[in-house]
Amino acid sequence: MARLEPLTPDNPELQDTFQHFRELLGYVPNNILILSRKPKLVKGLAQLASAVWDPSNEVDRGLKRLVAYIASKTHGSKYSMAHSAEAAHRSGIADAKVEAVDDYRTSPLYTEAERVALDFAVAAAAQPNAVTDELFGKMKKHWTETQIVEIAAVVAINGFLNRWNDTFEPPLEEEPARFAKKHLARHFK
Repeated sequence: MARLEPLTPDNPELQDTFQHFRELLGYVPNNILILSRKPKLVKGLAQLASAVWDPSNEVDRGLKRLVAYIASKTHGSKYSMAHSAEAAHRSGIADAKVEAVDDYRTSPLYTEAERVALDFAVAAAAQPNAVTDELFGKMKKHWTETQIVEIAAVVAINGFLNRWNDTFEPPLEEEPARFAKKHLARHFK
């Protein structure tokens, strides 16, 4: 049960932002509806999210959604895990690859570059931060500096969202809940 109920998406000040979420997801997420008590925060987060998920970025958006999933799993945020996994699917990641994400280190569906990026996400999402010089060196073997910044930005924005979601416990929307129960059954029963 949510600790604060999501507000209705009828705040005139946020209609453009809400429309962006509707176009991206088909709905306005409950975590944003809770945050909408502070419209400036919604707008600021939406602006940052637009930069992180910009289609013109270099790193594949689907992989970045898997990075978000692993960061959320590291934090233990099921709401964020469900959203990230469903978003990875929506971004073109095959269901089998989403289903194998927990086993990315051994799954043949993942390349070495993807494994390193996901290891980086686990380390960057850990408390305290566990990114080592050795891991950063591995990232540089597979990713450009710009791509590393993009991957780190995904982990960072998810750090905010994971803490937000676990603090307020927004109810999980139907689409990500259905996807998670089907494809991430070990976490969602």
